[in-house]
Formats: sequence, C-alpha cells, structure tokens
Amino acid sequence: MEKTVTKQRKRAAAYFDYSLLAAVIFLVCFGLVMLYSTSSYSAQIETGDDMSLFKKQALISAASVAVMLVVSKINYHWYAKWAKYLYFFSIFLMALVLTPLGIEAYGARRWLRLPAGFQLQPSELAKIAVILFIPLLICNLGKKVKTTYGFWKVCVWGGINAAAVFCFTDNLSTAIIVMGITCVMLTVVYPKIRKYMLIGGGAIAAVIILLQIFGSKLESFGGFRLGRVLVWLNPEAHASEGGFQIMQGLYAIGAGGLFGKGLGNSTQKMVIPEVQNDMILAIICEELGIFGAVLLLVLFGFLLYRLLFIAQNAPDMYGSLIVTGIFAHIALQVVLNIAVVTNLIPTTGITLPFVSYGGTSIVFLMSEMGIALGISGTIRLE
Repeated sequence: MEKTVTKQRKRAAAYFDYSLLAAVIFLVCFGLVMLYSTSSYSAQIETGDDMSLFKKQALISAASVAVMLVVSKINYHWYAKWAKYLYFFSIFLMALVLTPLGIEAYGARRWLRLPAGFQLQPSELAKIAVILFIPLLICNLGKKVKTTYGFWKVCVWGGINAAAVFCFTDNLSTAIIVMGITCVMLTVVYPKIRKYMLIGGGAIAAVIILLQIFGSKLESFGGFRLGRVLVWLNPEAHASEGGFQIMQGLYAIGAGGLFGKGLGNSTQKMVIPEVQNDMILAIICEELGIFGAVLLLVLFGFLLYRLLFIAQNAPDMYGSLIVTGIFAHIALQVVLNIAVVTNLIPTTGITLPFVSYGGTSIVFLMSEMGIALGISGTIRLE
C-alpha cells in the first residue's frame, strides 16, 4: 500500500519550468551585453562613463531577477483578490501623469517622478493589470462569456484601460498592446472570435491600402502621428523630418549582412538617436548579422513556447488565461518592434522585451515571468 502511495506521489510530482527560467536569464544577459555595445559610445560622450547605462540597467535587472523569484513563490489565486484594485490603481497612476508629478521626455509626457531620482512609466503597470483582471472577469462571467453580452463586456473593460493609456499618457502603441492582450485572451474562450478577427484584419488591411494610395495627399494635415505615417510611406523624402532614425536603422541592418561586423563594431550606433531603446535590434543585425538576429528570435520563440506549455497545462482557467495574457504581451511587443525596425509599420516607440534599455519595463516583465513560473509550479505531471 505504501509503495502504491509513493508511486502516485511521484507521478503527481510538482513541476517548475526551469526551461522558461533559463530562457529569461539568457535574454536578460544578452540584452545587457548588447546594451553595453550599443550605448557605450553615446554614454561616454554624455556622461564621461561608457558603462553608465549598462551599470544602471544591470543593477535594475539583478533586482528584477530577485523580484521574479519572489513572485514565483506566490500562489496566483491571491492576485484574484487584488486584480480589480490594481486595474483601477493603474488608471489612477496614468492620470497622475497629467499633474506636476508627470515628467516629459523625448517629446512625450509618460513618466512619473519618484523619490531618489527614479521614474515610473504607469502604462507598463496597465499591461500587467489587464493581464490579471481580464482573466478574472472572464472566469466570473462563466458561460456568459460565450455570448455576445460577455464578449462586449470583456472588450469594454479592456477598452477602458486602453483608452486611459491613450488619453492620459498619449501612448497609442501601448494602448494597442493592452487591447491586443484582451483580444488574444478572448480568442481562447469565445467561439465566434474568428468572425471579428476577419473583420478587424480586413479593416487594418483597408487602412494600409488607403494610406499607400492617398499618402501623398496627407502632407497638408498636421499632427505628429500623421507625420510618422508620412515617414513610414517615404522615409527617404522625410529624412530630415523624422525619417533619419529609421533610415539609419535600415542601413545598419543592410551593413550587417549574414554574420555581422562583430560585437562592438557597429558604426550606425554613433548616429542613430536613442539607439539603445526601440532601435537596438538594428544594431544587433549590424554587429551579429541576420544569423544573430534569427538566433535571438528563436530564443523568443522558445520562451513563447514554454509560456504556451504552461497555459495549456495550468490547473484552472484563471491560471491558463493569465499566462495567455503574458504570452500575448511578449509576442505582440516582439512582433511590433521588429515591424518598426524594418519599417513595416510606422514608428511606435515599442521596445524589444528584455533587450532594450528601460528600468520600468524590465521590472514588470520579470514580474510577469515570476507569475508564469509560479503557475508552472502548480502543474502536476503524471
């Protein structure tokens, strides 16, 4: 009898996704190496210390790894008690950006001033708030989520947060990601989602076609977003009006060839403004070539595969949907960053997860990975 019980316990042994943990650690380390290679020249000119940005990011990354490990020990059902409060708190923080606490940088007012000289980007909190709250809403709806009423209720709650991101921080790209996360979670539970996906895809395709046809007639209209569209349509003609960054990024990709110039040997990093942020992939292509960029994308693919595995094997719908939201966040951000760097879509300012420079981003990304690892620990494999 004791042998039978022991065998059953072994069959139902707890699982922890060390593969996901290894992928995250490798991505963070790779990001630090590329950050130093990318930012050393500009940091030396601005501060006199070529490792200033690297040191700051390395310190935050080390702290974020600790945060991830702590979060991984928390039972994810605990988040259900606080998800709604976090949802409204994220909106409140975004509203504070419009107060004197808000900080304007790079022509955008999207940060909050914190003690000791730190800054916080509330829109990053909005992503994780939606990832935790929308699954709770879906679970509470039960079978109603498969009705038209349930579908639109989830869309409205996701849309409120996305609208807050756009209205309070003027960050359209993050608003799109927030709404995209909501839509991906809906695809898991709503049986008629394909119809809406086809309608949405057709609408996006129609907008792109119209922009290509009538792009030359948009010159007379104002607005920086319209300016970005014009740059996207013809970056060469607007090189001095916003197209400089994307043109130099494309030059960097072309100069790298198949295997690149070698780590640290980029020349375009000396001219691309704020290259360590959303354009870091262009320098990866220049220094490591297309081969290095493909290896990075394979690693992202492996990370997404592990998230998909956890989502499929989570013990309940709430855990599965949370990891689905994390999967959607990473996937959307990677795809959109690649599209921007290769000029497939207008410039959005979306960074490359775990690789681009940014303290707030890495803290919340690692928190999401901690949540995913915590859910993986509840899986029982036979």
